[in-house]
Amino acid sequence: MRVGGRLDNANFIYNKKHPIILQSAHEFTKLLFDYEHRRLMHAGPQLLLASIRETYWPIGGRNLAKACFHRCVRCRRMKGAIVTPLMGNLPRQRLLPGYPFQNTGVDYAGPIRCASRQGRGCRLVKVYIAIFICFTTKAIHLELVSDLTSNHFLLALYRFISRRGKPASIFSDNGTSFVGAYNDLSKFIKSNAASLSESLANDGISFKFIPAYSPHFGGLWEAGVKSTKYHLQRVLGCSNLTFVELYTTLTQIEAILNSRPLTPLSSDPDDDTPLTPGHFLIGRPLTSIPQPNLQDLSMSQLTRYQRIEQLRQHFWTRWSKEYVAELQQRTKWRACKDGLELGSLVVVKEDNLPPLKWRLGRVVAVHPGSDGIVRVADIRTSTGVIRRAFNRICPLPLPS
Repeated sequence: MRVGGRLDNANFIYNKKHPIILQSAHEFTKLLFDYEHRRLMHAGPQLLLASIRETYWPIGGRNLAKACFHRCVRCRRMKGAIVTPLMGNLPRQRLLPGYPFQNTGVDYAGPIRCASRQGRGCRLVKVYIAIFICFTTKAIHLELVSDLTSNHFLLALYRFISRRGKPASIFSDNGTSFVGAYNDLSKFIKSNAASLSESLANDGISFKFIPAYSPHFGGLWEAGVKSTKYHLQRVLGCSNLTFVELYTTLTQIEAILNSRPLTPLSSDPDDDTPLTPGHFLIGRPLTSIPQPNLQDLSMSQLTRYQRIEQLRQHFWTRWSKEYVAELQQRTKWRACKDGLELGSLVVVKEDNLPPLKWRLGRVVAVHPGSDGIVRVADIRTSTGVIRRAFNRICPLPLPS
């Protein structure tokens, strides 16, 4: 059976004017599409269908061409499409009221060029910024460190604890500085557990690490890094400051970041000023002018301590009503398009390698979250079992 068509008066060959009709569900048609796809050097669906229609006319050929392209393993590897599960729920630490920096995220930014001294002949050295961010209030604390060793991170951590208090838990990526600091603190607690009191030994800092190569798991501190660089690039320009001058600039940037509103601004002039992280640190934005005395209001009957406590509770009430409601919406990854299953053949994305050099592996274990959606999996490769998040996993089609 051939197509009648409207090309009888054309100067084409007979097969092009009246191509053979094929059923798209037949096995021969599928083999023909696979053969043409490889002959045309893995052509896309549009070119594949146009080439086949020179001789054949498959019914539903466009869908079959797309299916042939998507089930090709080499094309899938070159495309590097990852799985996209539903955006996860916020962690419990971000929704619990508590003192600032009770649950803290930490990351490094840099390197930045810093002058060793003032005047001519100064040498430029690399320095880094350690960013501590509060999970609950988004308050930011910046520390300047001279290198990425564990010792310098521990010194920055001690300075942070001395000024902000000891956090209950610290979240970070798998940087060597953070892992090394965790190991050093663990060894110290284990070796001195007998000399320390039981309360101090048990009252340590809990280090928690996100999966490897998964920066979206730490979106809160990644946003802090972006905001810090935004102001720093505009302030520094091409100038090179000394260590002290750069440290002073960072403290000013810290004050600006802690004065940003947590909620959208209101157009009504009678409304309260928007909440900022500075309200939870010192009771007002860090860059605001001094406020007038409020003793003549209804809370004037309270003692000074009670007024401060009432003000703090008022901030947390507004935090729960205004700020937490803004966290409800999922901005992306609103639907599950793919899933990770045991035994699936996958490719692990690597930053510095072309797609055909990425490691092949098979999913041997999955780790669903509290909502039952799998976002992290263990993959067995030729070099061993590795753990990766969904942004590094590209599933391959199974053979039919």
